[in-house]
Amino acid sequence: MLLENEAGALSRVSGLFSARAFNIESLSVAPTEDPTVSRLTLVTTGSDAIVEQITKQLNKLVDVIKVVDLNEYEHVEKELLLTKLIAEKKEDHETVKRLVDTFNGRIVDVTKNLYTIEITDTCEKIDAFITTLDDRLILEVVRSGVSAISLGDKAIQS
Repeated sequence: MLLENEAGALSRVSGLFSARAFNIESLSVAPTEDPTVSRLTLVTTGSDAIVEQITKQLNKLVDVIKVVDLNEYEHVEKELLLTKLIAEKKEDHETVKRLVDTFNGRIVDVTKNLYTIEITDTCEKIDAFITTLDDRLILEVVRSGVSAISLGDKAIQS
């Protein structure tokens, strides 16, 4: 969705979800090419009727400029993962490097026993990466939330 880049706009959107007991699974927001407008990518679940109700309610908010359900269009979704992995043994170092290569990640920092990894991919691939890791290797996980854009000449503009 596009919304006014003003204090309180995000709060009103999240308040709408909270008041109606809808869950926000992922949320990513930042200014667009127009600094007065922000693009908010929000992931939620529900039946078609619930998604339609959410869309209608969002459109009633004064700060909301435009709401588009990207599931109705061909689109691409990506999420950023930053994680710190502990590698105390030689085989841990080899495992981390192999998994980073397998998942097209990037090592952004290395210390004697710690790797900081960056992966940009779909939520499913990031979930698979985390699931593949031995829990004892994971020190910290940070995920950005989904960013998405339609493919082709379709664009969300105010």
